[in-house]
Amino acid sequence: MISLRQLFLIVLLPLCSNVVSAKDYSTLRFGVDPTYAPFESRTTDGSLKGFDIDLGNAICAKLQVKCIWVESDFDGLIPGLRAGKFDGILSSMTMTPAREKAIDFSDELFSGLTAYVFKKGSGLSTDVASLKGKRVGYFQGSIWEAYAKAVLDKEGVKTQSYQNQDQVYYDLVAGRLDASLQDTLQAQLGFINTPQGADYEISSTVESSYLPSKTAIGIAKGNSELKALLNKAIQALHDDGTYDSIQKQHFGDLNLYSGK
Repeated sequence: MISLRQLFLIVLLPLCSNVVSAKDYSTLRFGVDPTYAPFESRTTDGSLKGFDIDLGNAICAKLQVKCIWVESDFDGLIPGLRAGKFDGILSSMTMTPAREKAIDFSDELFSGLTAYVFKKGSGLSTDVASLKGKRVGYFQGSIWEAYAKAVLDKEGVKTQSYQNQDQVYYDLVAGRLDASLQDTLQAQLGFINTPQGADYEISSTVESSYLPSKTAIGIAKGNSELKALLNKAIQALHDDGTYDSIQKQHFGDLNLYSGK
């Protein structure tokens, strides 16, 4: 005779099996904020381009799934992931202890250093004392926001957040900012090498525990299956030379991957 406990387990086990069963990833939806060239931006026809975009498409090709890119403001990416609007975040998102409390991450995609951009001859530097009373802009929701609040604000620097990096540069050129804070490579290729950045320069590297460098794909907490799939694809891109090819296409001989 089946006991009440045995009957409960018989009913419960199929339900549990459904909960943990593997998802059929015929498509992968990546959340992205396309306002951060050369990593992610729009072409004149509205399509997406950039280092992250090419890496994401290559990952999907390795996994033989369709890539779908879902656009979002950067500070809406983690809430969007947790709400199920996309499967992963592939948008130059740095791994930080605070973010790792909310989401999981794949293996490293690339690493990036931080620097200021300011006008040539301004006399500004990475020395916070030189920035006291000056106006510094940064991309909201970024690691630079965390650094600004923890370090710059306390030293009398006037900081301002912006919805995207293009807005930071716009106000820098317009004279409403004295400096901007962002990824070094993004500053060089996304601003300094453009006509509007001709009168500006990049500082030396800004080093702080608030400015980690490793960037990866954000994944919902506990989604170990997707994490394993993405890590397998990322390793395959390194093994067959696809990663190096994409990196060279965008950055020449620069090596962004700290795992080498």
